[in-house]
Amino acid sequence: MKIARILIVLAGVVLCALAAGCTSPTGVLMNSGTATPSPAVTVSPDIPSPTSGAFLPVQTLPPEQYVDVQLTKERPDYTIHLLYNGGKGEVSVQNIFLKATLSDGQVIEQYMNDNQRQPRRGDEIIIKGTWGSDRVEVYITSVGQTYKVIDKELQVNRL
Repeated sequence: MKIARILIVLAGVVLCALAAGCTSPTGVLMNSGTATPSPAVTVSPDIPSPTSGAFLPVQTLPPEQYVDVQLTKERPDYTIHLLYNGGKGEVSVQNIFLKATLSDGQVIEQYMNDNQRQPRRGDEIIIKGTWGSDRVEVYITSVGQTYKVIDKELQVNRL
């Protein structure tokens, strides 16, 4: 009786692994009996470039995917800070991308954590800004979809 249960459970596990595709080879191609590693593929969100003419309006994350990010420009060194504070949808966030077009024409693009791991509360991107008006766009990829959550001009308040 116990052996029948074990065989049924084992068959179920094997069927689940096959259905999930966990048995397919990855990263190795067979060619004439020699293994050849496949090239690494870097997946980036579908973010329109400024030269493509594409425009993506600012979007609000769905309530179940909401996370808080704070964007500031600091005095006296004009650094731009993007702070990730987490939120209700933090388990769904795959990456955060910052694109800054500085007043001197320089464009800086940076992933939080260099896109090496999922963002965690307290993670921050710090880039060197300029004295003038810098345009900053922030993109969050959550549940496989990329949202443009911030698009604003940052200036330092002059006292």
